[in-house]
Formats: sequence, structure tokens, C-alpha cells
Amino acid sequence: MRIVTYNIKTGGYDGSDSTRLDAVLRVVAGLAPDVLALQELRGFDRPRVAGRIAAALGMRAFIARSWFGQPVGVFVRAGIPVLTSGAVPQPFHHAACRVEVGTDHGPLTVVSAHLNPHWPGRRRREAGRLARAVRGRSLALVCGDLNGLDPWTDHTDRVRRLAAAHRVRHLRWNGSIDTRAVATLDRAGLVDLFPGTGRVETVPTSLGGEEFSGMRLDYLFGTPALAARLRSYRVVEGGEAEKASDHYPVLVDLDL
Repeated sequence: MRIVTYNIKTGGYDGSDSTRLDAVLRVVAGLAPDVLALQELRGFDRPRVAGRIAAALGMRAFIARSWFGQPVGVFVRAGIPVLTSGAVPQPFHHAACRVEVGTDHGPLTVVSAHLNPHWPGRRRREAGRLARAVRGRSLALVCGDLNGLDPWTDHTDRVRRLAAAHRVRHLRWNGSIDTRAVATLDRAGLVDLFPGTGRVETVPTSLGGEEFSGMRLDYLFGTPALAARLRSYRVVEGGEAEKASDHYPVLVDLDL
């Protein structure tokens, strides 16, 4: 089973220009995911929009609306049974969408999330809600744009390179680098599926983004039983992925 997570930047639209969304769809179609977690789905909470995109990909759309930011969604390839679906029922700056699909090894819960970009404390609390959403499940995956840095890497230089207005997104009140959101998922027993080799940075693409300085903000965290079934992991770079969004898609293949 192939799962892709991708922040597509403002629904693939920049003003009245829709050509970037077309590029997003071509990137996704080329990856041929079975399950697709998307973030920044501006306008996708209108059923006709979500339905059109789902039809173009040969998938079914499940969208979680947002009160303050942008919707997120999980798209599932036709033919894969969907057992349950819905929004993670807690307040998020953006949103989190949960879909449970059937596999040969039992139900798999996939959560697509986009955490608070501005306030580290709120981001940490949102991460806790994600951990609780998959608690007790054997096969579960939490993925998306977590907007936080991991606790096992020295991020001093990359944070220093940011402009002050963007640097504060990654600092605690005492000036130390904040890694609590990602650490919360790790402490909950979820496993970072990045294998430790290959490209780790997921932003920015050549499309740019002054709020980034070459960092990983997009993650896939699985339960131990899911992590044991990891076949491959890849940050998808090059080609149209360089300008379709300011984030790169991240792909995993699982033995499911």
C-alpha cells in the first residue's frame, strides 16, 4: 500500500491562477497513491470542488473543515474499503481528518493533519490530540504538515537563518528551539518512518517560501506494528514537484 502526504499550498491556487493545481494533480497522479493525505485545501470544503479533484485522481475524498485556517483531507483509491471517517473532534488551527480503511492485515487508521504554524504551545497541544486519536490502534498512521522540528536534530543554524518574524514560530519563551509537537508523538509510542538516510528536508521547493530555511515539517508517524511493515520512504523532489507547491510530497510504501 502506498501512502503520500502533501501540503499543496492554498489549495493549489494563487489568486485566479489555477495552473498550479493542475501541476499538483499531475504530481499526485504520477505517484499513484492508494491513500493520499492533503493539507491546505482552500476551497475543497465545497463538495463540488472536492468531488472534481477526487474524480480526476480516481479516488474518494474525505474532508475535514477548519474554523480558522484551511481544510485537510484524506483521499482513498477506489476499491479500497473505507470503514469509518470523520474529523478529529478537537480544536485545531487548521484541521485533522481521520479515515479508517480495510487491509489484509486489519483496519488501518490514517490521520491527515496540519498543525498550528504560529504558536509552539498550541502546536504541542494539537499533537497531543493526534496521539489520542490513534491510541489503542494496532495499525495507524499520523501524517501531514506538523509545522514543527524534530527533537533529535540540531536545528540551530536553520532557525538562525530565518527572519525574526518566522524564527519565533520555532522558539519557546526562553529562546530555546521548540520541538515539543514532534516529541509528543514520539513519547506517545509512535514511530517516525523516516529511515535515517536520504533526503529529509520537505521545504522549501524551488517555489520558495521565506518562512522556511531547508527543514523537515512534513512527517509520517506510525504505530510500531505499522512501522514494522515499512518498505520504502521518499521525499519526492524534481520535475513538477519543484513548483507545484512550496512543500515536497512524502511517500511511503507499506507491506499491507
